[in-house]
Amino acid sequence: MQGGRRKVLKSHADNRWLGREEGRKQGGWLLALGFRTQRSQRQAPGIEEELKSYRLSVWLEWLSLCAAWGAGGLCCSSSCTMKETLFKGNFWSTDLTSTVGYDSIIQHLNDGRKNCKEFEDFLKERATIEEKYGKELINLTKKKPCGQTELNTLKRALEVFKQQVDGVGQSHIQLAQTLREEARKMEDFREKQKRHQKKLELVMDAIHKNRNLQYKKTVEAKRLYEQRCRDKDEAEQAVHRNANLVTQKQQEKLFVKLAQSKSALEDSDRQYQLNVGALEKIREEWQNEHTKACEFLESQEYERINYFRNALWLHLNQLSQECVQSDERYEETRRSLEMCSIEKDIEFFVNFRKTGSMPPAPVVYENYYNTQRNTTSTRNQAPAPGIGRRGPLPIPVSGPGDPDYATIDGYSLIHH
Repeated sequence: MQGGRRKVLKSHADNRWLGREEGRKQGGWLLALGFRTQRSQRQAPGIEEELKSYRLSVWLEWLSLCAAWGAGGLCCSSSCTMKETLFKGNFWSTDLTSTVGYDSIIQHLNDGRKNCKEFEDFLKERATIEEKYGKELINLTKKKPCGQTELNTLKRALEVFKQQVDGVGQSHIQLAQTLREEARKMEDFREKQKRHQKKLELVMDAIHKNRNLQYKKTVEAKRLYEQRCRDKDEAEQAVHRNANLVTQKQQEKLFVKLAQSKSALEDSDRQYQLNVGALEKIREEWQNEHTKACEFLESQEYERINYFRNALWLHLNQLSQECVQSDERYEETRRSLEMCSIEKDIEFFVNFRKTGSMPPAPVVYENYYNTQRNTTSTRNQAPAPGIGRRGPLPIPVSGPGDPDYATIDGYSLIHH
């Protein structure tokens, strides 16, 4: 049930990520409908067939909506908003030489790679923590005693507990290696995007430089053209103003100056038009390249967000998997604890450490004087140890032919 619940939550999160309000509403409505219909079915089993038919029609409608989404045939507020916020339609400037829109996009993508780098560093730091934690757990199980004098079933449960804790430590070390691998993948992705963006920036920088240079030439050609126009106008005014006031020779000089100004004006006008034409050609080329650059950079940003989102999702899945594995190990310990028997452990201890079944005799009062008289009487009546058991000493008797012994008044003498 828990695994199924996690799958449902993940699917729901996928729908949220798509940014499709209608899809989320429809999906949530269908889930709620399915739950309500199941409850209704339990409460009113008589309408089972009607509910099945209705549920089937709803799911067929939902499948048609999904197909329309996949074909791009539907439009909702979020998708339309996305079309209105494309890079190529919103990062222009009325100033021909301005790069404010392009710079804004580049800065945003640089910030995005910085965010990826921060997540990469986060994974590395988390990997260091996980590895340290895993090693500490392993050292804990090896160096720190935990119920080492326990007996029988509880002892076995504690052994399983330490084994599983050691396994948890190993899994944390494995998780640290996995996190470092994910950090390396994030670094590779970030560097790949950086290389692609660098190539684009080199092209766009060259186009911007060429455009700005041609723009300066055109502005200078325009300034020279306007100056030549003013010179020609002054020459014409001088001719008309001094037509009757100067000599013939001076008048000829005025006409020569006017002719020269007209010739210079024609040259500057032709040069100005050439520069304007060249600038317009460069402007069109720059505009096309800017549009392509916006589309490429937008695809880069889309790919980055998608990769970042999936990397974070995968990271969470890895953490969840670690929790599940740890819980499975703890469950193994719980199963060993279920096999623990208090009665068996106590019985085992009794059989293993018992010292005897007879308690000491009761302690009674003993009168000192009575004890002394009893002791004296006992000593007088009782024979000395080792002597009372012997019989009386035999009386030596000398035989008729025995020269060694002689008896006198009950004494025996030994002759040497």
